[in-house]
Amino acid sequence: MIVVPAWLSWASFALAVTSLSYTIFALARVLAPAPSASAAVSPSPSVTLLKPLAGLEPDLEENLRSFCNQEYSRYQTIFCSLEPRDPALAVAERVAADAPACDASVVAGGGGAPLRNPKIANVAAAMPHANGDIVIIADSDMRVEPDYLRKVTAAFADGRTGAVTTLYGARATESLAAHVGALFVNDYFAPSVLVALALQPLRYCFGATMAVRRSVLDEIGGIDTIGGTIADDYALGALVSRCGYRIALASAVPLTLVSESSFAALFARELRWARTIRSVRPLGYVGTIVEYPIVLGVIAVLLAANLLAALALLAACVVARCALHVCAHRRLRIPGLPRPWLIPLREALGVMVWACGLFGSAARWRERAVSIGPKGC
Repeated sequence: MIVVPAWLSWASFALAVTSLSYTIFALARVLAPAPSASAAVSPSPSVTLLKPLAGLEPDLEENLRSFCNQEYSRYQTIFCSLEPRDPALAVAERVAADAPACDASVVAGGGGAPLRNPKIANVAAAMPHANGDIVIIADSDMRVEPDYLRKVTAAFADGRTGAVTTLYGARATESLAAHVGALFVNDYFAPSVLVALALQPLRYCFGATMAVRRSVLDEIGGIDTIGGTIADDYALGALVSRCGYRIALASAVPLTLVSESSFAALFARELRWARTIRSVRPLGYVGTIVEYPIVLGVIAVLLAANLLAALALLAACVVARCALHVCAHRRLRIPGLPRPWLIPLREALGVMVWACGLFGSAARWRERAVSIGPKGC
């Protein structure tokens, strides 16, 4: 019989209590009324939407089309790829041709200095064609509503705002891995952002939407200044904040599509995210273990000095975690029904990714191997 030291029993119990407290706070933040959209900026600023492409993706055409169907009068959409033979370019050309009311164009190839970040290198090649007062970089796997631009530009109403970003939700293809992956975005990422915003100002952006005033982008040195880091969204926010501007969260909520067909592919993508986050916020990354209350509750039971108390704690963790799942699903307007039965699998995978993310720097960005150094470099 293994004797568990008393300090280990109480430490595991305390960690599970901390995780339960975090989950309840995250639930409260998700249940809080979403901030209403700001009044529209008058006159409305001109906007350049930059859509970097990198190969074919599920639902790519519908995703790109949503950015050409905006209820906004002064915007251009630029689809861009550094690879002239990228098959996504044919899709983008078709979308642009089918949207005559939208100022849409396709840019292939490019020159200039090579940049380590492939997405920013792609965008940098298209920047000479951008003429908007607001520049928005949005990942190719995002789909938005027709009022997306109105909501994003409205967040610039405050003259102190230099950049704007958005939360995003995730829908999934039919594979089990994709549904588990979508749970990470909806149940962990989005609530954690809302929790962080209750404690401190926003100082970073998210790849779903990186919107910045063109004047501020010029002030920080142009798009190339974030091309040397894998964590481009974090770097952009840090530079904008350092120049004394605030970063606002718009009320728009784009949806991404999680399409991994295998857990190996999902693990590789989430490990890249984990190691990137650890590289820019090491202490904060360690603390994200509290986002897994069921796993921590089970550990508390296995090491329990007081089994009844530990079982009650685990039950509370399960209830709070399932409630957060259902409420986040509703807050982010995720299509389909919630899937709480996937939560144990999601938590087990999440803890594995977290543990592996504590060490190492190797990662994969699509088909490219990358190494993530300090500060996302």
